Amino acid sequence: MDTEQQKQIDLAAYMSGSISRIMAKAYKNVLSNPREAKFAFRMQQLFAKSEKRRRKVKEQEDIDIPPFLISSISTTCNLHCKGCYARSNGIAEDAEAERKATLSPEQWRQIFTEAADMGINFSLLAGGEPMMRKDILDAVAEVKDMIFPIFTNGTLIGPAYLEFLRQHLNMVPIISIEGTAVGTDERRGQGVFRRAMQSMELLKQEDLFFGTSITVTTENYRMVTSSAFIDQLRSYGCKIVFFIEYVPTEEGTEHLAFTDEHIAEMERLLEQRREEYGDIIFLSFPGDEKALGGCLASGRGFFHIGPDGSAEPCPFSPFSDSNVVELGLRGALQSPLFRKIRAAKALGWEHTGGCTLFEHREEIEQIIEQTN
Repeated sequence: MDTEQQKQIDLAAYMSGSISRIMAKAYKNVLSNPREAKFAFRMQQLFAKSEKRRRKVKEQEDIDIPPFLISSISTTCNLHCKGCYARSNGIAEDAEAERKATLSPEQWRQIFTEAADMGINFSLLAGGEPMMRKDILDAVAEVKDMIFPIFTNGTLIGPAYLEFLRQHLNMVPIISIEGTAVGTDERRGQGVFRRAMQSMELLKQEDLFFGTSITVTTENYRMVTSSAFIDQLRSYGCKIVFFIEYVPTEEGTEHLAFTDEHIAEMERLLEQRREEYGDIIFLSFPGDEKALGGCLASGRGFFHIGPDGSAEPCPFSPFSDSNVVELGLRGALQSPLFRKIRAAKALGWEHTGGCTLFEHREEIEQIIEQTN
C-alpha cells in the first residue's frame, strides 16, 4: 500500500470518527428532549451504516465518497454583507438577469437522495440566503437520511419557519453573526444582530436544535473563542458553533486572513473550549489542514454544488467542468478537474487564509485549460 493510499484511508477513518463523535455528543445534548433524542439516535445508527456504504463503494468502484457536501441553493439574499464570497463569486446577484440558473426543488431532492444512497448524510445549505428558497427547503427536507445545516442570516425566521423546523428535525438552522452586535451590524447591516438574537430566542423557546456560524479573522478570533462569549452563546441556546476562517475575497483585507500561527492557536483555544463546554459542539472550517494532509476540497472530504448544479472544488473556488444533474454525484467525483487537482497535489499548496484554491486561482485555471 503506497503512502497516498494510506493517507486517504487515514483521512476517511478520521472523518468518519469525527462524525460519529459529533453525533454522539449531539445525542447526549438533546436527551432531555424526547423528540430530538429519538431523531439523534436514529441518525447515529444511520451514520454507522453509511460509513460501511462509503467503504463498499470504494472497494467495488474505487471511488472515494466524501462524508459531506456544501450546496448553494439560492442566488438571492436580503442582505449585502461586506466581503461576501457569494457575491464576489457571482453566486448571489440582485439583478434577475445576472443570476445563475437555479435547479428546481425536485432536482435538488434527487441529488440529495442519490447522496444518501451513497452514504453521504450531511449537506451544508448555503446561498445567497437559503431561507429565501422555502420551496427547495420543503423538497429536500423529505430526504430523511440526511441532515441539512442551513447557513442563514437569521432574519427570516418567523412562525412559518418555526413550524417547518418543528416538522423537519433534519433541517438545522445555523445563524451567522460576527461576534458582537457592533461587528455584526458593521458587516451585515444595522439591526441584523438584534434580529438574529430574536430568532435564537424563538428557536430556544421551541426547544429546537440550532447553532451559529462565526467568521473568524485575525482581529476577532480571541474574543469569539473566549469563555465569556461562549457563555453568551450558551445563554441564547446554541448547541453547535461553526468557526469559519475568513477568506480575503476583497483587496485590502488580506491582513484579516489566518497564518499558520493563527490556525495553531485557534485549534488550541477550541480544544480548551471543548473540554470546558460539554454541551456545545465546536467545529472549525477548514481547520488544521496540515494535520489532514491538505485541503479537503475537490471530493477529498467534500465538494461544492453551485445553484445550477455545477460541481466545484469548494464555495471559494467556483471552477467546474461537470454538472451533477448531467453526470450524477459519482460522475462529478470522477471529473477530470477534480482528479487533476488531487493528482497535482494542489490541495497541499502553501497559502494564507481559509482557502488553498482561492489563493491559487491562476493555477486552477491552467488545470482547467489542460482538461479542455
